[in-house]
Amino acid sequence: MSAPAPTSPPRLLSLDALRGFDMFWILGADVLVQALRGLSDAAPVRLLAEQLEHKAWHGFAFYDLIFPLFVFIVGVSLVFSLARARETTSRGALVGKILRRAAILFLFGILYNGGLAQPWPEVRLVGVLQRIAIVYAICGILFCWLKPRALAATGVAILLGYWALMAWTPIRDLTLQAEPLAAQLGVENPTREQTEPLFASTTERTRGHYEPGLNVANHVDFAWLPGRMYNRYFDPEGIVSTLPAVVTGLLGVLAGVWLRRKDISDTQKSRGLLFGGVTAVALGWLWHLGGFPVNKQLWTSSFVLVAGGWSLVLLAVFYWVVDVRQQQGWCRPFVWIGMNPITLYLATSLVSFGGIARRIAGGSIEQTLDRVTPGFGEFVLALLTLSLLIGLAAFLYRRKIFLKV
Repeated sequence: MSAPAPTSPPRLLSLDALRGFDMFWILGADVLVQALRGLSDAAPVRLLAEQLEHKAWHGFAFYDLIFPLFVFIVGVSLVFSLARARETTSRGALVGKILRRAAILFLFGILYNGGLAQPWPEVRLVGVLQRIAIVYAICGILFCWLKPRALAATGVAILLGYWALMAWTPIRDLTLQAEPLAAQLGVENPTREQTEPLFASTTERTRGHYEPGLNVANHVDFAWLPGRMYNRYFDPEGIVSTLPAVVTGLLGVLAGVWLRRKDISDTQKSRGLLFGGVTAVALGWLWHLGGFPVNKQLWTSSFVLVAGGWSLVLLAVFYWVVDVRQQQGWCRPFVWIGMNPITLYLATSLVSFGGIARRIAGGSIEQTLDRVTPGFGEFVLALLTLSLLIGLAAFLYRRKIFLKV
């Protein structure tokens, strides 16, 4: 008699819901809140709207959590997708599978950025999906080879190493920003090519700076990152800042390993995630006060701890409510979104859902609504845009259409 086939571990609905909650803000909930801000000047609305704007440089707002939360969830998810394969597949084959998935996701990222519509060097090679792809590849390979303690030690080493690199590596005493460069070059709004001779000829050196355009990460991007960059002279998803982003993924991996343990109760799992999250947030802000500021664009080590800590807290809450207490009805729309995040993300690049909403409720309808209450028309358009995306997510979910890379 043949042995029964091993059963797959139950799917964490809380993880799908948390992923969908994260994507909910990316897909247009932020625009909806900003439109609501035009309707009401109440303190709660004003506070929420402020939290849905990125900090200009140092600091942390809820909107700064959206991207690292998704990277964290990627780490959690790969534990559940690779754990069984790690037991039944050779490491070489598994690494090949990981790299293929990462390569496809990386190409999707270039497509999202506009693909090859522009001539080189106007093609942007890095971006959100590309960073997720790199983090997935590195974390997946590390998960295949290292035990949890070694994974944690690797994360600590990267955070400390990134801090040392940013604090102690000498760089040219030159601020890569349009206004100071224009003053030095005598050229209005200088291009990257016009700036390169000045960058190469600067002999004065400095270190320990974290201002825009005057730090190790930005200078490495200017010198070595090919193609178009988001900030012209450097990129928030650049070369050096991808290193600590790997730790954000590793925090997710460690959380996934914790959730798969069978020797502790669900309550202990939730409490452990919550305790770890609060501790990480506290350590991150202490590091900020100690001189390494919380900064999303540089993805500083302190930012990793603050964002990773809040990610752990959210996972603890979602896991407790959705999987432990089985209170699941409220999160169904998040699950629809969370099961197809890449599809929906790419859809927003390929299809103008806002344009479709405006065709339905723009023009005279919007003007009529604005006459009822100023700004009401824009709010309805934002709500309709988000509803169209949620409707697409529901359609794909019910038809069991899922894009898996």
